[in-house]
Amino acid sequence: MTDICPILNTERLLLATDGSEFSEGAIREAIGLAKRCGSKLSAMMVIESNPEYAGIAPQLVEKIERAAREHLETVKARAKLEGVSIDSIIREGEDSYNYIAEEATKSKSTMLIMGRRGRKGLKRLVMGSTTARVIGHSPCSVLVVPRAAQVGFKSLVIATDGSKHSAVAASEAIGIAKRNKSKLTVVSVVPSELMSQADIDFAMNLRENLAEKEMSEAEKYAKAVKEAAKNEGVEVQAFVVSGKPADVIIETAKEKNADLIVLGSHGRTGLEKLLMGSVAERVIVLSSCAVLVAKGK
Repeated sequence: MTDICPILNTERLLLATDGSEFSEGAIREAIGLAKRCGSKLSAMMVIESNPEYAGIAPQLVEKIERAAREHLETVKARAKLEGVSIDSIIREGEDSYNYIAEEATKSKSTMLIMGRRGRKGLKRLVMGSTTARVIGHSPCSVLVVPRAAQVGFKSLVIATDGSKHSAVAASEAIGIAKRNKSKLTVVSVVPSELMSQADIDFAMNLRENLAEKEMSEAEKYAKAVKEAAKNEGVEVQAFVVSGKPADVIIETAKEKNADLIVLGSHGRTGLEKLLMGSVAERVIVLSSCAVLVAKGK
């Protein structure tokens, strides 16, 4: 192993694959990361089924199980060519996200790697319910890799909104940037709805004051992350932008040719009981590069 491992906490990687083309990027990058970092790698596939379905169509279930085993054997063969060994895991039942999250907890996985469904459902922001729910329930950070994406570390984007979740993400991004001598871009977004129309009888001063307060807070959050990065010797830029948070983050990543976006799982307005924050979900759906959703201990 000649390369330096680009990310900490890669001791035990769990690859969740659904056997489709949408898992291709995740499979490739999981094997590559395990090779670079000397990680223990497990590959998991969950067969969605229930007792009623199995009773009605046992032959079909058996066919699906056989296809799952063949898929995992193919993944193991690919990994073996790279000198990486894989443990394979098959589970069967409803709510596959539960099985994946449970396996990550049981195996004490330090990172979960998975793909993302295609963009056909963009108007409804459908990225695949399994991906969204796994991220919400996972005990560890989740790396989501679009099919064509290659995970790199030359240019990173970190989004911050002052929440405890974005603080975890900022710490992770700074650590990655320091380890890889990356260029780090910090972006803090003032939601554009703060600038929207309100009741004219009461609104102008209130709206301006609210926007000014939010802009001041956004500047404070961005500056704090920038200073923390500079203290670690990281090359960093910071921006405060008004707009729709997810769209601003995506656009910033494109402008900076980002290899990786790092996010917290929830924002300041996200309730802990939510599966995942709406901003994180939209970024994952729209991003052409990999997204690391950082989770705290």
